[in-house]
Amino acid sequence: MAENEQEQRMATPRMAAGALFFDDQNQVLLVKPSYKPKWEIPGGYIERGESPMAACRREVEEELGITPGIGPLLVVDWAPSEAEGDKVLYVFDGGQLAPDELFEIKLPPDELLAAKFHPADDLDELLIPRLARRVKAAITARSQSHPQYLEHGNSPASA
Repeated sequence: MAENEQEQRMATPRMAAGALFFDDQNQVLLVKPSYKPKWEIPGGYIERGESPMAACRREVEEELGITPGIGPLLVVDWAPSEAEGDKVLYVFDGGQLAPDELFEIKLPPDELLAAKFHPADDLDELLIPRLARRVKAAITARSQSHPQYLEHGNSPASA
């Protein structure tokens, strides 16, 4: 196969990274974007030459105005989209935010309208379905202490 032909066949997914943060009641921190109808987790797209972990840290600081420690990887999700192409999405464990970190959260008003903790039982109504599945899998991975690989927010065994 010619090198150019091989390059054309190689995947060039968009990649994004985010973090799950919890409060002392094990609720999940979600952010409400000004440009989307549903809630999201803190995070965003990975830039060229940036690692998923570095992107997660950068996005958390940009979106929340805080620099908490980011823990281990919880989920990698292959999520192709007709409109946007293939995506690979990383979710890291942000851990439990301390009360002083909560008070330091400063949202960019042009991008985010709110940041609020929600019980896991509310995720299906607050998030798009694929993200709800991804976040629930990340919560499970956190309790089991090992990361999960997903496709479209589902375990390939159940897809």
